[in-house]
Amino acid sequence: MNKPLQIGITGGIGSGKTLVCKIFACLGVPVYDADSHAKELMTTDGNLVSQIKKEFGDLSYLSDRTLNRKYLGEVVFSNQEKLDVLNKLVHPCVAEDYARWVKRNNDKAYVLKEAALLFETGSYRGLDKIIVVHAPQDLRVKRVMHRDGRTEEQVREIIQKQMSEEEKLQRADAIIYNDDSTLIIPQVLSLHNHLRMQM
Repeated sequence: MNKPLQIGITGGIGSGKTLVCKIFACLGVPVYDADSHAKELMTTDGNLVSQIKKEFGDLSYLSDRTLNRKYLGEVVFSNQEKLDVLNKLVHPCVAEDYARWVKRNNDKAYVLKEAALLFETGSYRGLDKIIVVHAPQDLRVKRVMHRDGRTEEQVREIIQKQMSEEEKLQRADAIIYNDDSTLIIPQVLSLHNHLRMQM
């Protein structure tokens, strides 16, 4: 049986990739949200949980066994070395989970893997094509401030830690513009039809 095309979809914080993925999902395309699955695995995968505790201490988890996001976030946000350690534990686990998920969807023409750090983690390498959702930085900052209640400085600090928009766009096989002036649905429909024809 043919394997589905594996398409990555990414974009900087506030670009609107989740919205774009919802439109693809409405068209019947399976979407794997890597960031959500990573959070889930950090609580449900016993082996991963014990590795995280070993590296970051018991404070990494709350008394109800859920991830202590606040603590872990504070530890890794300003320490690249610690962040690299966490990523090296989590990403192989997500990769295995994703591979199992693809097998369950092998009757589809294509599947989408949504991840904020698709290029940065190297997980784009196993994919057939990459879609980048693009929006101007000032608009992204406004969206995240409104959505998360963060300050402008906090949002810009997060953006600084992500790959530059220019580099993402250069690496993209397709770009969806979510700049509040270009209609998104026609762009998604056009891509959807193109990807279905690739099989």
